[in-house]
Amino acid sequence: MDNPTFTQIRYDRPGEGVARITLARADTRNAQDRKMLYEINAALDFAMHDDEVNVVIMAADGPHYSSGHHLTDQSPIGEHGPPVMGVGGYDLPAAEGYMAQELEIYLGFCWRWRNLPKPTIAQVQGKVIAGGLMLVWPFDLVIAAENTEFSDPVVAFGVNGHEFFVHAYELGHRKAKELLFTGDSIGAQEAKTLGMVNQVVKLEDLESYTLAMAEKIAKRPSMGLKLAKMSVNQSLDAQGMWTAVQSAFGLHHLGHTNSLVKHGIRVEPTGVRMIREGARSAKAAAE
Repeated sequence: MDNPTFTQIRYDRPGEGVARITLARADTRNAQDRKMLYEINAALDFAMHDDEVNVVIMAADGPHYSSGHHLTDQSPIGEHGPPVMGVGGYDLPAAEGYMAQELEIYLGFCWRWRNLPKPTIAQVQGKVIAGGLMLVWPFDLVIAAENTEFSDPVVAFGVNGHEFFVHAYELGHRKAKELLFTGDSIGAQEAKTLGMVNQVVKLEDLESYTLAMAEKIAKRPSMGLKLAKMSVNQSLDAQGMWTAVQSAFGLHHLGHTNSLVKHGIRVEPTGVRMIREGARSAKAAAE
């Protein structure tokens, strides 16, 4: 198979048995437009079908891993390739069509990526905001630079959090509530203490450290890696993870519909101002 070509990401083979997908929209702090999400999905598929690849790294250009969704992009489902999740109804009116779109590109993609058979490693730095977590949490291991900050401030928009709601599993229920209620961020070291991050390294060592870990894992038998991943994921499934995620997704869309009825738009109109004020306050406190 020939290497595919992309515009929003890069795909390369940096080490033996290792593929790497790099978010390549540093000018937007790697905000995820819909084309990027379809390219990520296609690149992951390409890596899964390459029997010489045992591990996949998710990395990002620039100072920040991802600032979340590119909210101004409303390109229709199907424009960047055929739909993947088989949901249908993307152009239907009102809440039905919008929910179908998010079932495809947000919840559907995240859950699909979480269950791909080969080990995946997120290599993160700088800001990881809201939807940016959806390019971290579906993956198996997280290596973070010391300067990494994770946040999901979108309660300010009148919803419960971003669409892949595994917050309690990643952070524990009390820290998940604090993160969501306040909109504050947590640093890499705290995230490691909570079990969300595997290792924290200096920014200048991030790429080499992640690649070394990936190459170490890639030497293991592919069958053993697949079975180990399935076993851990199924342990979480037995705890009701998928049911919980679907429930939270439904509540997320209740929030959107509430705002649509109340304000004529799908989010609280004061949300952007609230988030920006919170970011300015946090910056001032750090200085």
